[in-house]
Amino acid sequence: MENLEILKSEIVASVNKAQNIKELEDIRVSVLGKKGTITELMKGLSALSVEEKKEMGKNLNILKSEVEKVLETQKSLLEEKELNAKLKNEAIDVTLPIRPENQGRIHPVSKIYEEVVAIFGEMGFDVAEGPDIEDQFHNFNALNMPANHPARQMQDTFYIPNPESQDFDDSFVVRTHTSPVQIRTMENRKPPIRIIAPGRTYRSDYDATHTPMFHQVEGLVIDKNITLAHLKGCLYDFVKAFFELDDIPVRYRPSYFPFTEPSAEMDIGCKKTKTELKIGAGTDWLEILGCGMVHPNVLKAGGIDPNEYQGFAFGLGIDRLAMLKYGIPDLRTFFESDVRWLKHYGFVPLDESSMTGGLSNNGGIAR
Repeated sequence: MENLEILKSEIVASVNKAQNIKELEDIRVSVLGKKGTITELMKGLSALSVEEKKEMGKNLNILKSEVEKVLETQKSLLEEKELNAKLKNEAIDVTLPIRPENQGRIHPVSKIYEEVVAIFGEMGFDVAEGPDIEDQFHNFNALNMPANHPARQMQDTFYIPNPESQDFDDSFVVRTHTSPVQIRTMENRKPPIRIIAPGRTYRSDYDATHTPMFHQVEGLVIDKNITLAHLKGCLYDFVKAFFELDDIPVRYRPSYFPFTEPSAEMDIGCKKTKTELKIGAGTDWLEILGCGMVHPNVLKAGGIDPNEYQGFAFGLGIDRLAMLKYGIPDLRTFFESDVRWLKHYGFVPLDESSMTGGLSNNGGIAR
């Protein structure tokens, strides 16, 4: 027994002197390995009498358990010590300027988002947000789209079952547009209202100009004396500022949207060739957005009296705006996470868009 206490003291002393994991592992093998000190003592139990074997075996198991505990404690201490040393050696001074070759880039969609917010912000619009997963009332019903409307069909919309109901009409949808934000704004805010609602939207579609997830911005203005002339003036000022042109031809074509009446599509002038699309004066036209006066049924659904208030609404695709302004041919490349593509089309992070400091020209697109 006395010899085991001496052995224990020697082992503990050597364990505490270990300077790294490798030294500690060597000690463990020398004590508990196949030919280790304690292992050899256990092998010698067969030569003892029954009583001696019982007593010695008990003491050796206690010694083994205590040694394993000491080894585990020392291992934890050494691992922490090595980790701290590694962190210290690999520390990065975040106050140092980034190397130009490692500088990140702002995605074109994020840049267009900033530009749109900057322009409409100067016009007095607030930015409103809403949930990506909507109920069918806010996404369809309140926007004057009844149950049999084509936009509600399965091939266009991602539906999510409602765990609390087996009725399909109670299922949720991944919003197909940001128009539900307009309804939620009307429910929670009294007129006058002037908001834009940028955000992600989702539809079951995928090709060079459509993706299952894309970005839109909706606009909504409601007051007592809002007219179609206000809508046309607002959008004309927007396209001039966005495309950074002093003058740009525009036209409005009658169209149909269930949530506006009358409805229209806005075209801007351009010049198209086989290799180039130039926004501005030209003989061609390019459809850019949909708009119209808010339908009375939509005002009612939002809790606003259509006999007292009226307004206009518009919606346009942020991804499409980026394609037009920066000459990006395929929408799918926006979501492929190709660093080379982002380096080519991205923007310097610290160049913020503003009407006073400049929009896209403030830093410029990477080429």
